[in-house]
Amino acid sequence: MLVLVAPGQGAQTPGFLTDWLQLPGAADRVAAWSDAIGLDLAHYGTEADADAIRDTAVAQPLLVAAGLLSASALGAVAPGAVAGHSVGEITAAVLAGVLDDTAALTLVRKRGLAMAEAASVTATGMSALLGGDPEVSVAHLEKLGLTPANVNGAGQIVAAGTLEQLAALAEEKPEGVRKVVPLKVAGAFHTHHMAPAVETLARAAKDLTPADPGVTYVSNKDGQVVGSGTEVLDRLVGQVANPVRWDLCMQTFERLGVTALIEVCPGGTLTGLAKRALPGVKTLALKSPADLDAARDLIAEHGV
Repeated sequence: MLVLVAPGQGAQTPGFLTDWLQLPGAADRVAAWSDAIGLDLAHYGTEADADAIRDTAVAQPLLVAAGLLSASALGAVAPGAVAGHSVGEITAAVLAGVLDDTAALTLVRKRGLAMAEAASVTATGMSALLGGDPEVSVAHLEKLGLTPANVNGAGQIVAAGTLEQLAALAEEKPEGVRKVVPLKVAGAFHTHHMAPAVETLARAAKDLTPADPGVTYVSNKDGQVVGSGTEVLDRLVGQVANPVRWDLCMQTFERLGVTALIEVCPGGTLTGLAKRALPGVKTLALKSPADLDAARDLIAEHGV
């Protein structure tokens, strides 16, 4: 059984969309998306520097566009399940048939702007903790006033909070944690700092008419399978201010009997987690069009 997954913010790198735009029809498709949301996705995906694409309002639609473009390049795919990490959940919603491309990109553009505005109120950020015992780390984060915003499994937790709190974490790591790595994001996402963005996104969601998922959709909220399009959309809204439980998503993949995992562009982060948490599951990250043939072979072997 094959699962398609989509990465979240921080996976983007300068120029990562360049080779994908060379595929037939890709540039026209991205241009149409850009016109629909008022953002030059091709520019940000090819020419913009790291600081420009770190901007939440840019990074989020750029990541969803890249995920959709790379997934469509695979051709006809019938995955057994789909999921996305944080903003990647919106990509997954399209892959599941809950939203169409334009609706998803319009929603994620509003999401990015709202989260950027919320992040501007207080200087906040996120840092990944590598290694250590999750229970010990969570208790330590709470002592420092930080939130375990991403519980990613495979020994990785992402802390979120003010820059002062994160600086204290870097100075005083939890017992057993090897390293604290600041992430390329511009806010404390999936925490109470994002509450204003939830209200904005809820208003935007009222304009959408979601369909029920056509394939198994696994939610970040609790790793559960969600069969209602309305509930998927509700969860996309609320998830902005709630922790991502990717560890529980991977547990669900295992329970479902997943044998292969493909991460859409810009792949790498989620396949890395899967290699450690899901031994025996074949993984492939779509980093460039050069990975498409190997991905199609994996689909032929493990797709339904």
